[in-house]
Amino acid sequence: MAEDHYFSADPAAPFEREPFTCEVWGRELRLVSGSGVFSRGHLDHATAVLFRETEPPAPGRILDLGCGYGVIGLAIAAAVPSASVTAVDVNERALLLARENAATLGVADRFTAARPDQVSAEATFDEIWSNPPIRIGKQALHELLLTWLPRLAPSGRAVMVVGKNLGADSLQRWLGEQGWPTERIASAKGFRVLETRRG
Repeated sequence: MAEDHYFSADPAAPFEREPFTCEVWGRELRLVSGSGVFSRGHLDHATAVLFRETEPPAPGRILDLGCGYGVIGLAIAAAVPSASVTAVDVNERALLLARENAATLGVADRFTAARPDQVSAEATFDEIWSNPPIRIGKQALHELLLTWLPRLAPSGRAVMVVGKNLGADSLQRWLGEQGWPTERIASAKGFRVLETRRG
């Protein structure tokens, strides 16, 4: 299944870069995506909804969880000059593209793209932003969220976009049951934007 290549650390698809431009929070971002990476050549619908329904976060330490070629973290770094962004993904090709995009946008000094095991165990974050990889399966997704949500600073929050037909409402309930109160802050085009805070 070609669409599943981006879940692997080293996608099998031949590597072809594909540039595109998108507008986020009033800024034009020139990005390069590629084969074997999620949402090649365009801004995916879920992330577009996330941007449209939110404002950039306050300055601080931001985590882009499941970053792909980095669009969420890069948009934050571009919009919030004093933000420090850590972007994590298991796909090495995606991380390479994210680093290249950061350099092109001039934010490489405040944007770090890394595998999860390369992030310091002591690192904490003021906000987590994510279009989470729902298709890795419910158990893997739950493990992912329960690994990273505890990294939030005491007053921190997570902002996620999830498709209604991919279980956004049940995920919202489950997070609450795990002690992570979660509110729906927007709903558009079949997607929910969820905000999670410490219980």
